[in-house]
Amino acid sequence: MAFRKVVKGTALIGGGAIATVFGLSQFSQYRNKHGNFMYVQAEEPVNIPMKSHLPTREDQLLALQNTHEFDVLVIGGGATGCGCALDAVTRGLKTALVERDDFSSGTSSRSTKLIHGGVRYLQKAIMRLDFEQYKMVKEALLERANLLEIAPHLSGPLPIMLPVYKWWQLPYYWVGIKLYDLVAGSQCLKSSYVLSKSRALELFPMLQKERLVGAIVYYDGQHNDARMNLAIALTAARYGAATANYTEVVRLLKKTDPKSGKECVFGARCRDVLTGQEFDVKAKCVINATGPFTDSVRKMDDQKVSNICQPSAGVHIVMPGYYSPDNMGLLDPATSDGRVIFFLPWEKMTIAGTTDTPTDVTPHPIPTEEDINFILTEVRNYLSCDVEVRRGDVLAAWSGIRPLVTDPSSKDTQSISRNHVVAVSDSGLVTIAGGKWTTYRSMAEDTIDAAIQAHNLKAGPCKTVGLLLQGAKDWSPTLYIRLVQDYGLESEVAQHLASTYGDKAFEVAKIAQVTGKRWPIVGKRLVSEFPYIEAEVVHGIKEYACTAVDMISRRTRLAFLNVQAADEALPRMIDIMGKELHWSEQKKKEELAAAKKFLYYEMGYKAKSEQLTDSSEITLIPSDIDRYKKRFHMFDKEKKGFITILDVQRVLESISIQIDENTLHEILNEVDLNKNGQVELNEFLQLMSAIQKGYVSGSRLAVLMKTAEENLRQRVLIPVDRSGGGL
Repeated sequence: MAFRKVVKGTALIGGGAIATVFGLSQFSQYRNKHGNFMYVQAEEPVNIPMKSHLPTREDQLLALQNTHEFDVLVIGGGATGCGCALDAVTRGLKTALVERDDFSSGTSSRSTKLIHGGVRYLQKAIMRLDFEQYKMVKEALLERANLLEIAPHLSGPLPIMLPVYKWWQLPYYWVGIKLYDLVAGSQCLKSSYVLSKSRALELFPMLQKERLVGAIVYYDGQHNDARMNLAIALTAARYGAATANYTEVVRLLKKTDPKSGKECVFGARCRDVLTGQEFDVKAKCVINATGPFTDSVRKMDDQKVSNICQPSAGVHIVMPGYYSPDNMGLLDPATSDGRVIFFLPWEKMTIAGTTDTPTDVTPHPIPTEEDINFILTEVRNYLSCDVEVRRGDVLAAWSGIRPLVTDPSSKDTQSISRNHVVAVSDSGLVTIAGGKWTTYRSMAEDTIDAAIQAHNLKAGPCKTVGLLLQGAKDWSPTLYIRLVQDYGLESEVAQHLASTYGDKAFEVAKIAQVTGKRWPIVGKRLVSEFPYIEAEVVHGIKEYACTAVDMISRRTRLAFLNVQAADEALPRMIDIMGKELHWSEQKKKEELAAAKKFLYYEMGYKAKSEQLTDSSEITLIPSDIDRYKKRFHMFDKEKKGFITILDVQRVLESISIQIDENTLHEILNEVDLNKNGQVELNEFLQLMSAIQKGYVSGSRLAVLMKTAEENLRQRVLIPVDRSGGGL
């Protein structure tokens, strides 16, 4: 077996060397065509002036309705669609974009948050001598450099550790990672390097120590995906593209070409989802950039057309930040079933994922308990036994649908390449399918090139290489210091605003409310443990946020970081939005219900809440049961068999702890499984059993009762335990 592994490693090293030579020659050709991305301005200057103020959504809808004919109409507001709109408008084409939901509401906000070439795709390219996969990695690495350059406030390099547990794997992985660096060429973020076991544990102390041989560290990019998508859309809008979210395509408009006699697509019938108003948008070219919904739009054009997309579901979970170092990710290249798992720090939390399973296309994908437990199991395999990986520490979970291009000979989605395909139908509908987040810009360039050729549009060359996105122009790593000094914001809040809005952070700071405290002077937080402030809700409306879900998940990222914190922030968010958008009380109730439904199903709240149910098994040993019963009866003095808010208030007052009644109601409601307004002994024991098994963590009631018990016990001991002993 060992001999086979050595032979395998040697063969791969040889293959890697051959691929390296081939790669360098191809890389040279690519650079001659595209030039360097990093540290340069756009290759082609954009002569169109940017609008100083962002048009309102109402202005954009009027532009869609009143423009006689656009050159390009893009359907889809994800990264690729917005990239197409930005590419087209900066070439001087009259451009429109419609999205039936919110910008980045689908796959583009549910990624692994990486800007990467794809280490696993490079491995497959070498193993299978697959030139197409190799080209995709090469292109993605160059696009990675460009994306880091045009939006430095939203992105940055991230070191990722690949732990090695067998000596023979060290040279094997080292060759692969070095090849990754070589393909990136001068756009390599930082050179990869090898770590000894002791150094690896120093940088990533949570790692499993047993059998660890060493580690290899390489660099990829990381970004705030939903904000990046929005930045692309806002930049396109500032250059003059008529972009509107919550605008659905009802059907494609067709007419007969008098020259060819063919039916041609010349626009779309659209509907404002918020008002129900319908109108036509006419365009010389219609582009289908709808990701997983690509085939549904293609079938609007031709019912008989065969599907070209094979959707794959990827689930991610979010765990507390203490599970990973602040600035070091982890890659598990060989999980129990062959899938790759990333374990990455993000927004001071830890992201783990992703799964890769075939799925049906749905606008509301739901993370399953099976996928969540698969990720947790793989994480346990790599972390030290000193770190208890608990199901209760999953703070949020989401599922995203990847629009992979179908390979008819493929048996599973793992072997499908993420190469993109641009197709033009007989009626002139241009479709862009496949690809990945990192290559959105080159996908858009290929799409607009195809549109220009197919429809004889008058436009210049692509101008998006090096074109700065909104917020990047005057951003610097120290910009947050000016926010602290000029406006009196907390340092953490200022850093968050600078890294989210870039040089537009001052617009948010200007409308931030005075706190009335000595410090911070301005900036009321929505929830205490996250740096999101109320002014961001007002600003988010200017950035086309129309619903509470938009605000909780994409203008801020609360839903993706902690569903319970998001749930707590919702009422205040809706109050602010209601005031700004003139919502009725009924509308506010509807928004609250819709947002809670979103958190419950799509952000993993349902999976989290099901860890404690009224049928949960109690697996406590007798001594633990006795201990918890005594704790419970400290609150249930009257031996009723249950505790209420009044019981908890009485005990807390005796130890000088004050908590308002609404908060106490929320705390008890988390454990009140039958929702009768009281917590029975059985419910409390179910809670403690679930905590012991790791299914539930951070229970406020459990911590509160333990603290109260300890305080009361100390108070009883003080009178009898005198200093110096005595009688």
